[in-house]
Amino acid sequence: MKFTDGYWMMREGVQASYAAEVADVRVDEDRCTLYAPVRHVTRRGQTLNSPLLTVECWSPAEGVIGIRSTHHAGAAERGPEFALRTEPGHAARVTREGSLLELTAGELSLRVDTAAPWRLDFTADGRVLTSATARGTGFAVLGDGSHHSLAQLTLDVGELVYGLGERFTPFVKNGQSVDIWQADGGTASEQAYKNVPFHLSNRGYGVFVNHPGKVSYEVGSEAVGQVQFSVEDQSLEYFVVYGPTPKDVLDRYTALTGRPALPPAWSFGLWLSTSFTTSYDEETVNRFVRGMAERDIPLGVFHFDCFWMREYQWCDFTWDPEVFPDPEGMLRRLKEEHGLRVSVWINPYIAQKSPLFAEAKRHGYLVRKADGDVWQWDLWQAGMALVDFTDPDAREWYASKLRALTAQGVDCFKTDFGERIPTDVVWHDGSDPERMHNYYTQLYNETVFEVLSEARGAGEAVLFARSATAGGQQFPVHWGGDCESHFGAMAESLRGGLSLGLSGFGFWSHDIGGFEGTPTPEVFKRWVQFGLLSSHSRLHGSKSYRVPWDYDEEAVAVTRDFTRLKHRLMPYLFRAAQQAAERGTPMMRAMVLEFPDDPACHTLDRQYMLGDDLLVAPVFSADGVVDYYVPDGTWTHLLSGKQVQGPGWRRERYGYDSLPLLARPGSVIPYGDCDDAAEYDWAHGVTLRVHTPVDGATVTTRIPDRGARDGSAAVFRTTRHGDTVTVAAEGAPGPWRVLLVGARAEPGDTGSPASAERTALGTLLAVSAGTTHLTAHLTGG
Repeated sequence: MKFTDGYWMMREGVQASYAAEVADVRVDEDRCTLYAPVRHVTRRGQTLNSPLLTVECWSPAEGVIGIRSTHHAGAAERGPEFALRTEPGHAARVTREGSLLELTAGELSLRVDTAAPWRLDFTADGRVLTSATARGTGFAVLGDGSHHSLAQLTLDVGELVYGLGERFTPFVKNGQSVDIWQADGGTASEQAYKNVPFHLSNRGYGVFVNHPGKVSYEVGSEAVGQVQFSVEDQSLEYFVVYGPTPKDVLDRYTALTGRPALPPAWSFGLWLSTSFTTSYDEETVNRFVRGMAERDIPLGVFHFDCFWMREYQWCDFTWDPEVFPDPEGMLRRLKEEHGLRVSVWINPYIAQKSPLFAEAKRHGYLVRKADGDVWQWDLWQAGMALVDFTDPDAREWYASKLRALTAQGVDCFKTDFGERIPTDVVWHDGSDPERMHNYYTQLYNETVFEVLSEARGAGEAVLFARSATAGGQQFPVHWGGDCESHFGAMAESLRGGLSLGLSGFGFWSHDIGGFEGTPTPEVFKRWVQFGLLSSHSRLHGSKSYRVPWDYDEEAVAVTRDFTRLKHRLMPYLFRAAQQAAERGTPMMRAMVLEFPDDPACHTLDRQYMLGDDLLVAPVFSADGVVDYYVPDGTWTHLLSGKQVQGPGWRRERYGYDSLPLLARPGSVIPYGDCDDAAEYDWAHGVTLRVHTPVDGATVTTRIPDRGARDGSAAVFRTTRHGDTVTVAAEGAPGPWRVLLVGARAEPGDTGSPASAERTALGTLLAVSAGTTHLTAHLTGG
């Protein structure tokens, strides 16, 4: 929200007050409170008839400092609140020397000169990260009487801002006005399904606004050198989170708001959907599944969209008996004959025609208006009502319906909707409707995730969720919502995913081919490449199917080849997934996250890093021409072995069998020995693809254990000294191989014997089970 009219004046009807100085300080051992008048006070009489802001300063964890500015503190505290995690045993340190007050939390400090005009400096590594200056702390009262607490933090020269949830507007948020407010706006507007009041700066810090309701941002769009955020409330709380790297910021931010759960290995395979309003029954499902098998396209999950239930009755959690007369038998056959997991679509609404409506109304499980009537409307479903997840009994009632489905054989749920939450209602627990609007999705997804965790066991729960807010990363996976079916929509989807990744979400997907409309074969094939080089991969549409043979035979080949490539990459991809769960580093990473010291990477939004070492540049054109940037070093095309020297821009043309997919200089990419499933013994028979190893460097490659999930089945250490490459293995359960990409080599004299084979990509060295040491001599290339 903008409060000013240019630099000098306020907008009509706005009265703004800002902290002017520090009048008094209360210092405790690990926190301090500043009392700030809104004007410079030189005599006692000026303390009358004027506001005094209370500004509390503390630290919940090392590298994180919290600020809470309050005007009137008498308001009743009504939820909901974000569940934040403090660091056990952490305590900030407060020192005072003369007029200088400093609160220190690890490497991050807050400095305040109590004798100077108002200024809060957040410092680290000998520099000021950002500051709240003359208009940095205050409030504004509008003509309608509404009270808005606000803060401004300075932007440095060249400073860029990212994040704020899954936003499809320009990737860099500078110059944008952003409202953190859940909306069902598709992927082609400023509205967003996943709104997160957290922004990340390329200057080594992030800021989380601890308010679950509407937060209004002006990112250099009102005061061009400031990020302003405001809430309609008497107080405003925010946390400055230090890095110094962007990965470190996300590590600390997700430690505060919750780490992403680690999805099960099978969820990384290809998902196929019935699509939305298309005509389908069990025969359609069988035709799709058989068609994939006949064309050698491995399928991991089959998804039933809305019309698995009867029309006008969403959600009643009951299979349409006319379309699916034997759901238990059908699910059993899909599992036994095809080895598939099953996903079904749900939402948090109960239509009036559903028998569950009367049941839920009778028990008081539906959200009500102030007069006691159930809140309803006809948008989406006729007479639709909303489950009140603030009521523990309603939550358990909803969960019981899901347990019945898991007992039938359903493995996971697509948790659709959760954005259009009314504010003219009364919640069971007395929550503030404005604060609950964004937060509702957290309760919804948490309820479903808990059911799956109980039913399927630890580590086996996975959602396909559309809406989310801060902390929602704990319940993956999230997908990008309703996009069109053209190259522009494909690019905007990627922008949204990269933005969400910089907001603490580790796992993200999108509708391959687009949702609305029908893609051309060209769009479909390029989107398949992009989708199968994403965290999770789902073929889904609205009014048309997404089976590849509906497009052309080449689409079948592209789908088959890239699905099998993803399966081969599972030892690498699941390790990246573990990193997301351990530190909050997303699997799909904006280039700035991986290369913060390369300014050319700071604005890139049409390419990304998939894990630590793979650069992906999807093709967004029918002619196959793609422009992409390569950071410093010698990069290697994963599919062709061609080397590309960076830094610099490349313009290349690709057929549908390829795209820019480059291995990082010096990287070792583990390839699994199976390409027909995502879940297998990744370490057995693994091939280590070694790319331009750096002399004197050792690269450690950990192959995850799909059973232990949090450990490694095998660890390989690859070292180059001159013309000698040595690989040491620990815990390898069977034979393994080393492919020296782009190099000619012979087995060395030490370690177990290895056979050498020249391939189009380089030299392949194979060793037998039990080998713990391999040495190779480079002979050229």
